[in-house]
Amino acid sequence: MHSVRNLLTAAAARLGGEDGRGEAELLLAHALGKPRTWLFAWPEFAPDTAQCGAFERLVAARVRGEPVAYLTGHRGFWSFDLAVTPAVLIPRPETELLVELALARLPRERTVAVADLGTGSGAIALALAHERPQARVLATDASADALAVARGNAAKLGLTNVAFAQGDWCAALGAARFALIASNPPYIEAADPHLQQGDLPHEPLAALASGADGLDAIRAIVASAPDHLDVGGWLLLEHGWEQGAAVRALLSARGFVEVETARDLGGRDRVSLGRWP
Repeated sequence: MHSVRNLLTAAAARLGGEDGRGEAELLLAHALGKPRTWLFAWPEFAPDTAQCGAFERLVAARVRGEPVAYLTGHRGFWSFDLAVTPAVLIPRPETELLVELALARLPRERTVAVADLGTGSGAIALALAHERPQARVLATDASADALAVARGNAAKLGLTNVAFAQGDWCAALGAARFALIASNPPYIEAADPHLQQGDLPHEPLAALASGADGLDAIRAIVASAPDHLDVGGWLLLEHGWEQGAAVRALLSARGFVEVETARDLGGRDRVSLGRWP
């Protein structure tokens, strides 16, 4: 009998690794149109032929390397469940550090302008807009397809204090100025072998890699951001764990003050920031 229990056991063995069981649960819950917790309550439930077929196709796609988030069409971030497609980077939990650092620098009861460059699914912009309803958040991306995903997520969450603009980094900001600019830009070296591992080959390369040393996008943002920051405004940038010193040097050389790097829960350099004097 193809019970939930048996289907999960077989799929977990095929998927392998420490995440195999969890991935099997996410895929089966999606195939059944149920929350993941439902599986634990009904382990003897026998899905019908169509449901089993849908699950088999999902597992086979995952075995081929397709990311779970793209197969199910969503990924959790902050307090949300965001729609994701292959047009956007899959939100990572470590990016929540960038949100936390930004919130610590944004007043709760005063209207301020905030920008999120390269918004992708909208993860950062929507988290900031939700936590600071007085803020006016502008989410930008060079990709029209990515902006469509972000707009859809904003609408689903009922967030009305977010606007969207298409363009490359600060070029999308026009003449506007902001109290804070945040970005999780591409920062992987173009020749990094990790780009061929895990989920990365299926994600948009433009959202992952940025030049020979991975810092091209960050250089562009650091160079232009002061033209769009209020006096005393902040720039926050997520980057790779070995890039903290380089990003701090770029910020300091451009004239930012109070430059520092924050570490993620794994103790790795993750976000560098500075204040425009």
